[in-house]
Amino acid sequence: MYQRSMTSRELVQRTLEFRKPARVPRELWSLPWAEEHYPREIARISELYPDDIVKAPRFSRDGRDLSDPPERHAKGIYIDEWGCVFENAQSGIIGQVHRPLIRTWDDLDKLQPPESTLDLDWKAVDEFCRTQDHFVLSAAWLRPFERLQFLRTTESLMMDLADQPAALFELLRRVHRFYLREAEAWARTGVDALTIMDDWGGQRSLLISPALWRQVFKPLYQDYAAIARRYNKFVFFHSDGYITDIIPDLIEIGVNSLNAQIFCMGVENLGRKFRGRITFWGEIDRQYLLSKGSPDEVARAVQDVRRQLYADGGVIAQCEFGAGARPENVETVFRTWSLLDQGGKL
Repeated sequence: MYQRSMTSRELVQRTLEFRKPARVPRELWSLPWAEEHYPREIARISELYPDDIVKAPRFSRDGRDLSDPPERHAKGIYIDEWGCVFENAQSGIIGQVHRPLIRTWDDLDKLQPPESTLDLDWKAVDEFCRTQDHFVLSAAWLRPFERLQFLRTTESLMMDLADQPAALFELLRRVHRFYLREAEAWARTGVDALTIMDDWGGQRSLLISPALWRQVFKPLYQDYAAIARRYNKFVFFHSDGYITDIIPDLIEIGVNSLNAQIFCMGVENLGRKFRGRITFWGEIDRQYLLSKGSPDEVARAVQDVRRQLYADGGVIAQCEFGAGARPENVETVFRTWSLLDQGGKL
């Protein structure tokens, strides 16, 4: 009897629900640095191993494309939609904020959340989702911790979190209120998941104590996840660094898929604690393996991720092609996943 193959959307959904997808879903993140240095290699990888996950478009009601402009990753100065000034030391990366919009608390009323990001062509988003076989992520990253860093600078925010002035929580309330509106707007569309992005980890620990994280930031993420559940959407969360201490909290509030640096936390350790409880949305170590490792080392790493984390789903073959990564290693990631899906051995 003929059985149709699963669409990309079905593959991802079954992965998130631990319902034996036909194969591990794929997603390549090609950063501007890689697109500048290796465009042909990216095209080859994308042709051989097409993505199963895509991001929804962002078009204004008058048809303008509101996706990230090229100057965001160019050398020099870039001002984002909130008015935060980024200084890029080299092209192909995102710079840092050294001149805060809110230098003192007297500047609090300078905060003007970008209403334009809520005034999108939502019919175009729905049409895109309706015509896609891919799993579609929202084009908005909810990022209260990083947004506060952009508004205040990282150094000032860390002092704020230690001192906890009332003005900090007023700033956070205003930022969160805007993100609630943005989450609600995207949840009403045909996307499959809402996306959250805040980098919480250093190399060996959180940037703040788990207790402070739970006090100040966990309730915010809980609100975003509640909106997603109300509209039957999944929740995808990204954080760099070592975040083992808060993964149980992310699971508790309803995060379905986590993109994190699993190698700095220990793949075996994560598998022992969280296998079958959350989907690991990648990744393969980009601090060493993708830039300095051999293809054989990369292939063994993929095999280890499969062995430790896969549980009739629970793994997405995401890989970041960023600064310094070797194209042959990135291709090896996807080739190895494909081989393992077919029952092959290294």
